[in-house]
Amino acid sequence: MSTKDYLEKDYYAVLGVPKTASAEEIKKAYRKLARQYHPDANPGNKETEEKFKEVSEAYDVLSDVKRRKEYDEARTLFGSGLGGYAGAGGTRAGGGFNFDLGDLFGGSGSGERIGDLFGGLFNRGGAGTRTTTARPRRGQDVESEVTLAFGEAVDGTTVSLRLTSSAACTACGGTGAKAGTTPRVCPTCEGTGAASRNLGNFAFSEPCRDCRGRGLVVDDPCPVCEGSGRGKSTRTIQARIPAGVGDGQRIRIKGKGAPGENGGPAGDLYVLVHVKPHPVFGRSGENLTVTVPVTFPEAALGAEIKVPTLRGMPVTLRIPEGTPNGRTFRVRGRGASRKDGTKGDLLVTVQVTVPQNLDDKARAALEEFRNATEGQDLREELIKQARSE
Repeated sequence: MSTKDYLEKDYYAVLGVPKTASAEEIKKAYRKLARQYHPDANPGNKETEEKFKEVSEAYDVLSDVKRRKEYDEARTLFGSGLGGYAGAGGTRAGGGFNFDLGDLFGGSGSGERIGDLFGGLFNRGGAGTRTTTARPRRGQDVESEVTLAFGEAVDGTTVSLRLTSSAACTACGGTGAKAGTTPRVCPTCEGTGAASRNLGNFAFSEPCRDCRGRGLVVDDPCPVCEGSGRGKSTRTIQARIPAGVGDGQRIRIKGKGAPGENGGPAGDLYVLVHVKPHPVFGRSGENLTVTVPVTFPEAALGAEIKVPTLRGMPVTLRIPEGTPNGRTFRVRGRGASRKDGTKGDLLVTVQVTVPQNLDDKARAALEEFRNATEGQDLREELIKQARSE
């Protein structure tokens, strides 16, 4: 990437933030876009992969206070890029003035020279000394799945997860060289991992092609990692699943992903949670649900009934006289745990049951009840409404 291309890129537009955005706003915008365009979330999609690289490049500059300042100053000086300049001794296209860019980059004078400014942007010292070092790289995010019992999801639990992720090759210790040999410093970039390319009065830094940015050359590559220095690591961790998690919910556990490179931070772990159904209870957000049977006399005359709870002894619920089938009552504080430590409620739905077998005494009582209510046709109004349509 040339200096011209570099300065013509609007990193603020890439992240969708104003030039006055704070460091926290820039970080928040980057994280949102990184999740959206991450290659793991879009396997095989070259377009989103390029977008992810562009977003990462913008964040690398704007998240560094010094580099952001240099970038802003350079863009202020040249407007929105270098497209309007023809180089040393050239004129600005469409303009009515001439000046020598060579004076800007090579001349002497008081204050900070533009060459020194661009030296900071492209990892070059003001006197031409290269100071590029391998930048820390964040580890990859890792995904896993776990299946919980209903009660574990309600109360929260700690689970053991076996993870496989990228890590330094154990055979070569991450050097990429075969056992008994060591890599040598790349003669092209002198171990910096970057090469400087001059374009007239401009110079920019790019990953060294000979060592691919590692700063080291492997003459006898490790047969396990084929010289990459990276391998697969399998480990078991203890992960805390918060209380009240729902089926299909994705939990983020920060810093439990793949380890970073060159001192970079570890990635994050995303755990997809599956919850086994319960034979008695259900979930409605932070509330638990349960359906309990009641007899016709209990519903008609009112009663106190025992209701099961997920944890602890049953509770007593008072249902009033004339309770219809399907009515729901609320028992407070007997539901799923919330993030603040409080609990939701238990929603109890009553279901009037019809006895399948009656003895003579019960049958006689029901027949007496039927005779007492004879003439009360509950369907008469319904039939009238149907006829009127």
